[in-house]
Amino acid sequence: MGEKPFGCSECGKRFSSRSKLLQHMADHTGEIPFSCSLCEKKFPTNWSLKKHMIGHNGVKSHGCSQCGKTFFWVSLLRRHQLTHSGEKPFSCTVCGKRFISKKNVENHEKIHTGNQPFSCSVCGRKFTYKGSMKDHEKIHTEEKPFSCSVCGKDFARARFLKKHEKIHSREKPFSCGTCGKSFAVKGSLTAHEKIHTGVKPFSCSQCGKTFFLSSSLRKHERIHT
Repeated sequence: MGEKPFGCSECGKRFSSRSKLLQHMADHTGEIPFSCSLCEKKFPTNWSLKKHMIGHNGVKSHGCSQCGKTFFWVSLLRRHQLTHSGEKPFSCTVCGKRFISKKNVENHEKIHTGNQPFSCSVCGRKFTYKGSMKDHEKIHTEEKPFSCSVCGKDFARARFLKKHEKIHSREKPFSCGTCGKSFAVKGSLTAHEKIHTGVKPFSCSQCGKTFFLSSSLRKHERIHT
């Protein structure tokens, strides 16, 4: 139980299956050899491609008993159901942040390794995640396809729009358990709470300076380039 016989030759991290190892290796090599014939999206393993292809048949056969939302895969349904219970069983071994799935915590922990294999083709800025790099590259094109329905302000990323829209509602449902300060966005609360703990989990690989937030670390690292 819990055996992880497949080891990465680059960093030593171990996995329970060969497919998970291959998926991880793509972070080091950047190779994503399997392409979807319908949308051209690429995948590091044939298994992940087959799983993706289910989404093209249009049938979401797994429904949530709480809210009725449907999903292509039972694994996504189980993950979704945790949002109703509030349970976050997986925690980061470095900073303690909790997540609803093992995959989310594994993606998060990449931040702490300092490994940034994806580079912007325009300015060279490096990123831990390919999705973050693609989001960033929109800055160079000046493309802002997401518009606020209230004030018309445009945004390059959907999550920026969602964060902005909460300003109009003036709701601040997330409160700090230590000082009572309230926030419109849960991420802002999480970042604020680190001030009370004094823990600065993000450190610069060049000079060793530590930071509460990964965004502050990235901003600092620019002085070394």
